[in-house]
Amino acid sequence: MTSYAFLQHLTFAAGLAALSAMLVRLMIAFPILDHPDHRKAHSRPTPKGGGVGIVCAFILGMLVLYQVADFARMADRRFIGVILAAVAIAVVALLDDIRDFRFVVKLAAQGLAALVAVGSGLVVDRLALPWYGILELGPLGAVLTLFWIIACTNAVNFMDGLDGLIGGTVLIACVGLGFVAELQNGWFIYAACLILAAGILGFLPFNLSPARIFMGDVGSQFLGFMLAVLGVAAARLDVAQLSFLLVPLLLFALLFDTGFTLLRRAVMSEPLSAPHRTHLYQMAQRSGMPMGAVAAVHWGFTAFHGALALLFLRLAPDVKPLIILPPLAVQLLWLAYVAARVRRAGLSWVG
Repeated sequence: MTSYAFLQHLTFAAGLAALSAMLVRLMIAFPILDHPDHRKAHSRPTPKGGGVGIVCAFILGMLVLYQVADFARMADRRFIGVILAAVAIAVVALLDDIRDFRFVVKLAAQGLAALVAVGSGLVVDRLALPWYGILELGPLGAVLTLFWIIACTNAVNFMDGLDGLIGGTVLIACVGLGFVAELQNGWFIYAACLILAAGILGFLPFNLSPARIFMGDVGSQFLGFMLAVLGVAAARLDVAQLSFLLVPLLLFALLFDTGFTLLRRAVMSEPLSAPHRTHLYQMAQRSGMPMGAVAAVHWGFTAFHGALALLFLRLAPDVKPLIILPPLAVQLLWLAYVAARVRRAGLSWVG
């Protein structure tokens, strides 16, 4: 990429960030209030729905992209339906921010959007296993892709509970994925990451602790879905589809926290869809760790994963799947640290 093209891209992103910030300010001026209760971290009514700025910046960015970029028009068949499905998720999530739907309604919307993505041809149909080689998934590929999209969407949504945590994490993940995509000539993924990052950049200053506005489901579900889809698209960056691991790698801390929490609640016979404050990041904050510090820790996790993503490109195919091991070790250390803080604070993991 030439320096002139890079400057053009930065100017384009700055304009989208400004649009996002303007819409976020409107959402603060005309708020959808999130009222505090015993399961939430904030102590005063705070506007939510700031994700509207991210979604609108993305829509405008994509409209411009499809008008001026040849590589975007080449991706019409596969991506237009997916983008429309992501916008539909955002609309349902915004209504949820206003009316508070049951979880099953949100899950149904996510499932339909995931089906659109799979129906558009975005499917991981093979996996490369260490020392085994390529495993063709056949029809199981579509099932696993559906599971991945819904799981990633909900992981990002579930983790949006502290000021700045998800905004900063996803911003770093988009920068990391976009950089890797540019190196691998994955231009649509690069452009989509640039546009998403611009929208988040306009929102994030208003969400840093103490937050003036929350992202809301409209932002977190939209971002989770888009990152999931971009993860499937990234699988096409190499023949063995090992590049699918890039997004799970970048979001590993979110996926680990969500997976551990769901497993722990299942073992303790707690209803999985019931509201609670027992995610690792929530327990860390409840044990006395400042909100900003918890968010910063997660940003650090994602930056570390971004560095591993660059290393991933240089590894031999047989060992590339093992790139997950260092993040797993770090998360187990984080789990042990949070558990020790919880024990010292006398907190319960229930509820």
